[in-house]
Amino acid sequence: GIEPLCLDLADWDATEAAVGAAGPFELLVNNAAVAVLQPFLEVTRAALQRSLDVNFGAVLHVSQIVARQMIAQGVPGAIVNVSSQASQRALQDHAVYCSTKSALDMLSKVMAMELGPHKIRVNTVNPTVVMTDMGRINWSDPQKSAAMINRIPLGKFAEVDDVVNSILFLLSDKSAMTTGSSLMVDGGFLVS
Repeated sequence: GIEPLCLDLADWDATEAAVGAAGPFELLVNNAAVAVLQPFLEVTRAALQRSLDVNFGAVLHVSQIVARQMIAQGVPGAIVNVSSQASQRALQDHAVYCSTKSALDMLSKVMAMELGPHKIRVNTVNPTVVMTDMGRINWSDPQKSAAMINRIPLGKFAEVDDVVNSILFLLSDKSAMTTGSSLMVDGGFLVS
C-alpha cells in the first residue's frame, strides 16, 4: 500500500500538489536529509540554504500538509521526524548539519504541543551513524570510524533495522502516551 513520490522537497508548490493529492494519511515519517560537511569558517550560503530547505523546511512543510489532512479526517495520527545524535553533540565540520538537526528537534516539540489537542503525536528518532549504503561508503575506513565507534558504549554503528524498529514503535499504539520526545538510537554515544 505504499506509493513512492519522487520530487524536490525544496519546491513547495510541487510538494503541496503531490503530497496533497496522495492522502489521506494517518502516519508520516520525515526522513529526507542532506549532509553537506564543511568547516565552520568555510560554510557556503548554498550549503546552508540546501540544508535548511531539506533538513528543516521540507519537514515543516510536508508535516503541515499531512497534519491538515489528519485534522480534517478527525482521526488520531503520528509523525516521526528522523533527526540525529548530531542535534545534541557538536561534531567537526558539521556546523550546518548539527544546527539543522537541532532545529528539527525543537520543531518536533512545538508540533507535538500544537498538534496534541488534535490527537496527533510527534516524536523524533536520533540515530548515530547508520550502516546504509552511504553509511558504509563514508564510514568503512577503520581509521575514520575508530574515533566515533570508541565513543559508542555498544561499540558499533546502527543498522537500518535499529532505526526502523524505533520508528515503528513511535508510530504504533505501543507509544500512545509518547509525544514531543526524542528517542536516541545511538548505542550510548551521548552518554559517553
